[in-house]
Amino acid sequence: MITKLSVVLSLIAALFLNGCNHAETETHHELPKFEATTPFRKDVSLPRPYVGLIKAIMHIELRALEKGYLESIFVDEGQWIKEGQRMFKLMPKVYQAEFQKAKAEAQSAKIEYLNTKGLADENIVSPNELALAKAKLDKANARVRLTETRLGFTDIRAPFDGVMGHYYARIGSLLDEGELLTELSDIRQLWVYFNVPEADYLNFRMEEGDKLGETVQLKMANGKIYDHTGVIETIVGDFDSNFGTIQFRALFPNPDKILRHGETGTILLTKHYPNALIIPQKAVFEIMDKNYVYVINEEEKLEQRLIHIEAEMTKLFLIKEGLNESDRVLLEGIRRVNPGDKVSINLRPPEEIIPELELYTE
Repeated sequence: MITKLSVVLSLIAALFLNGCNHAETETHHELPKFEATTPFRKDVSLPRPYVGLIKAIMHIELRALEKGYLESIFVDEGQWIKEGQRMFKLMPKVYQAEFQKAKAEAQSAKIEYLNTKGLADENIVSPNELALAKAKLDKANARVRLTETRLGFTDIRAPFDGVMGHYYARIGSLLDEGELLTELSDIRQLWVYFNVPEADYLNFRMEEGDKLGETVQLKMANGKIYDHTGVIETIVGDFDSNFGTIQFRALFPNPDKILRHGETGTILLTKHYPNALIIPQKAVFEIMDKNYVYVINEEEKLEQRLIHIEAEMTKLFLIKEGLNESDRVLLEGIRRVNPGDKVSINLRPPEEIIPELELYTE
C-alpha cells in the first residue's frame, strides 16, 4: 500500500531529476564567451634599425718622417691635442749638424758670387762665370732649405685638433722613416656608416626618395638614444655583392666628445605609415611561419584568416593584407578554439583594449 508520504517523496525526486537534466541541457548548449575587437587605423612613424660603424671625419696615423732615436714624448694617450701642439721629438743633432754645414756652404757660395759679380761688373770675368757662381749659390741655398726641413721633421706636431690614440713607440726607440708613432682623431663631428639592404634601398628610391638630407637617430651600445640627431649625407659606392647591401653615411655632431672613432651603434631611420591598419599582437598566432587570426563571421563562427604583417610596434602589428576595419578579431582563448567553432563575444572598441595590452599575459 502506497502511503501519501511515498507519493510526495517520489514527486520531489522526479522534480529534482528533471531540474538537473534541464540544467545540464542548458549548460551543454551555453556558448563560450571571449573578448574581441576590430582593427583600427592610425598614422604611424616607426624607426627602422641599421647597424652602424662610427668613424672620425679626420683620423690619421702619425709617423716618423726621418730616421732617428725618439728623444721626447710631450703628450699622453687619450689626450685632447690642439693643432700645432708638440707631440714627439727625434734626436736632432745629426740634422742640426747638416743644417749648419749647409748654411756655411751657402755663405761661402754667396761670397764667391759677390766676388765674381764685382769682377764681372769690371768686365774681368765673363758673364758665364757669373752665371755659374749664381747657380752655385742657388744650389747652396736650396741645400739649406732642405736640411732645415729635415731638421723640422724631428719635431712632430699635431696637424689638427683631435684625441690621441695609443703609443706605438717609446722614448729611446730607434725609428725608421715612416714608422708609426700614434693616431690622431678629430671627433668633434663623426660619420656613421650603415648598411642598407637592397630591398630597402629600392623602396627608398621608388617610394620615399633617396633619403639624402633626412635626419636620423643613433642608438648607442648601451641602448640609449644619442642626444643629437644626424643627417644622411651620401650613399657610398656600389652594392656589396656578398651581403646585398649598400652603405649610407650620416653626419653627427659630437660637441661633448661622447662618441669615439671605431664605436658601433644602431641608426634609426624613420618610416612613415599613413593610415595604417593595426591590431593587437595577442590576436595573432603562427602556423608554419605564416600568421593568422580568428575572425568572427556573421554566423558567430570562427574563421581562420591568413594575414600579412607590414611592421611591428610594441604590442601591436601593422597589417598589410588580410583584414579590414569591419572585421571582428578574436583576442583571447586562441589556443582553446578551432576554426568553425561558434562563440559568444564581448566586442570591445580598440581604444579600450590598447591601454590594457602592457598588462596582458597569455
